[in-house]
Amino acid sequence: MQRSTPISLALLCAALLPGSMALADTHYQTPPAELQALVDAPRGPLFNLGPKRSTALLVGMAALPSISAVAQPELRLAGLRINPRMRAASRFDFGNGLSLLDVGTGQQRPVQGLPVDPRIADIAWSSDERWVAFSRWGDNGVELWLLDVAQGQARRLIKEHLNAIAGNGFGWLGGNKQLLVRLAPQDPAAAPVASSVPAGPNTQQTAGGQTSQTRTYADMLKNPADAAQLEWQLQTQIALVGTDGKLSRVGKPATVIGLQGSPDGKYLLLGVLRQPYSYLVPVSRFPRATQVWDTQGKLIKTLAEQPLLERLPSGNDAVQPGPRDFAWRDDAPATVHWTEAQDGGDPNREAKVRDSLFQQAAPFDQPATRLLDVAARVDDIRWGRDDLALVTEGWWKSRDTRTWRIQPGKPTAAAELIVSRKSEDRYSDPGTPLTRLNSYGRPVLQTGKDGNTLLLAGEGASPEGDRPFLDRFHLDSKQTERLWRSEAPYYERTVAVLDDEGQRLVTSREAVDERPNYYLRDLVRRIAPRALTQFPHPYPQFKGMQKELIRYKRADGVDLTATLYLPAGYDPKRDGPRPMLMWAYPQEFKSAKAASQVTDSPYRFNRISLGGPLVMLARGYTVLDDPAMPIIGEGDKEPNDSYLQQLTQSAQAAVDEVVKRGVADRERIAVGGHSYGAFMTANLLAHTRLFRAGIARSGAYNRTLTPFGFQAEDRNFWQAQGVYQTMSPFNHADKIKDALLIIHGEVDNNPGTFPIQSERLYQALQGLGGTARLVMLPHESHGYRARESLMHMLWEQDRWLETYVTQAKPRAAGK
Repeated sequence: MQRSTPISLALLCAALLPGSMALADTHYQTPPAELQALVDAPRGPLFNLGPKRSTALLVGMAALPSISAVAQPELRLAGLRINPRMRAASRFDFGNGLSLLDVGTGQQRPVQGLPVDPRIADIAWSSDERWVAFSRWGDNGVELWLLDVAQGQARRLIKEHLNAIAGNGFGWLGGNKQLLVRLAPQDPAAAPVASSVPAGPNTQQTAGGQTSQTRTYADMLKNPADAAQLEWQLQTQIALVGTDGKLSRVGKPATVIGLQGSPDGKYLLLGVLRQPYSYLVPVSRFPRATQVWDTQGKLIKTLAEQPLLERLPSGNDAVQPGPRDFAWRDDAPATVHWTEAQDGGDPNREAKVRDSLFQQAAPFDQPATRLLDVAARVDDIRWGRDDLALVTEGWWKSRDTRTWRIQPGKPTAAAELIVSRKSEDRYSDPGTPLTRLNSYGRPVLQTGKDGNTLLLAGEGASPEGDRPFLDRFHLDSKQTERLWRSEAPYYERTVAVLDDEGQRLVTSREAVDERPNYYLRDLVRRIAPRALTQFPHPYPQFKGMQKELIRYKRADGVDLTATLYLPAGYDPKRDGPRPMLMWAYPQEFKSAKAASQVTDSPYRFNRISLGGPLVMLARGYTVLDDPAMPIIGEGDKEPNDSYLQQLTQSAQAAVDEVVKRGVADRERIAVGGHSYGAFMTANLLAHTRLFRAGIARSGAYNRTLTPFGFQAEDRNFWQAQGVYQTMSPFNHADKIKDALLIIHGEVDNNPGTFPIQSERLYQALQGLGGTARLVMLPHESHGYRARESLMHMLWEQDRWLETYVTQAKPRAAGK
């Protein structure tokens, strides 16, 4: 049997467009100048506000990494991607400079002492805002640095390197006096080297009688050599480091997968991996011991021995049996909390109580106490004080969500229902409770002076678009008081509240032609907001771009929305319809009412994402971004049972609307999407002739290769064979008559979108006589990172649209 091999861009790539099946040795290409300028546009700094909210750290961002950086050696083990030279999780985006901003005056000052090539990775403020700890990728490992905020001076803190594979590698312990760090072992054994001669076959075995639902994960262990390498890489020496650089090691090296210090700085909560490892699931589902140590490395208590989780019940509401999600209470000195399923983790089992929340305080010699029983799954916990915590439960299947007030200091006190709603109903979202740092440097609920009010910030979804807000919520009366709301022509959201009464805010404000900048607002004096930053427009060539939030209906009466973009200076009445690119991503809903809600703001800044469709405005195209493609299954109906009907109805409605508006030529419209949007694109080409071409990036096309669920579908293939078969565009490849450009990263690590999905769809189209092009990007994952890859992606898309859309001739009748 002849074995097919992937087509690699760097080695083999189709050299010609129409009609060619030839392969040629090619190189990365660059798109037209107007698209290349977008790739190389300067990146604005990140804004990182200190815990006292008097100083902000501005982190300058480096240019996009080169393919040589992305192509560095990488280990792919049990769902982790590791840079072995750095002993850190692979990353390619770094800060290249630091400056400090005084929030009160708006004055900036640069940070001194940084090396020529900073390569700043992660950042952590001390609770008193005196220090900023940060990690830097050096030549041979991850370094720990410390910034003295008052002096504006940075220095390397210790000579040892961090182990940053399973986390940042550092964090503050007890707020501001010392750091809890993960180090590479001081005298490590040599890294294991896999033999080129196998000792025998790699074998897996399952016992009959048990069923489970496991997704198709990437980068799993393949053999004992992989397991040995993972064990070696995760070996960690825990240590404490003072701001003076004094280092003390805690205990012996261990295979640490999780590490948290208690708020009072006296205890450590660890997750330590156990054998056996698995070839089927990622490291997050490997056996582990959850332990509490003191800061001298003494084991105080083993809270749980969690087994290997190769088997889970089916359904999106399934969780592991037994205790899970161990963490410290943020408002107590040293109290661990966790959640435990009461239904065996099985959503298909009848149960009045699904989850229970427990806590246990140091010195851990008393039994754990139960804080709350809920009828769904515990989703979120916000700690405040002994008489105030908020616990949110949710159930994916029904979209039900409820938030309860509990009193952690009085476990027997009855819980009080605060909010009950549908999670997909954006219009009813009351907002997220804001937090402040307590004396331990931990985030706790921000209450008013009387302790009986909360501050809630939300997106403010409404029929007129998103209008972010800040509210005061009274815990006793359950009444809400509006303090502030974003006003046209701006989109403005709360970044931080500088006082407990919500009178002074730091906001991020933007407009269609004004990039986000940070402002200081005084809600009492009601004076004009004062700008804290003046970041310039990153791509002034796009100023004047026209943007409109449009509304229309599909055939079954569901209201739909989309954002229409037109090139600067374009007038459809004067200039006539243009070629158009539509870019979308379907979503599942349980009600038509929720599916019809507006999901954007007409006043957001026109961000030009290299992975999105707006880049094509520079080439004269009109763009319909995020046209709603809701897949609705009300009541007991499953959304995907009518996926194709609803998808094609939504697409037809979008096409009819833009043609009616005169901004698109019905004969020259393309559709595209990434991931599930790529799946959508292939289906629309297979089941309609609405589009002249498609762009499908990093998608999945054969659902029998993801047999245990995908997206929101929680039935497996054997429970819904017809749905899986009907939804798979691979099964309908013979119906794809219009040109399809398929792009995929060669090392995609997203569950379900393995590169073979694109390879096999292309092979089908090639064999069936379709018009298609497959581009496999070397060293790229689900999203593309290297400058060369992004340049080439834009070049491919531009050529494809020019050939099959812009230059398209009207179809003959019936074709």
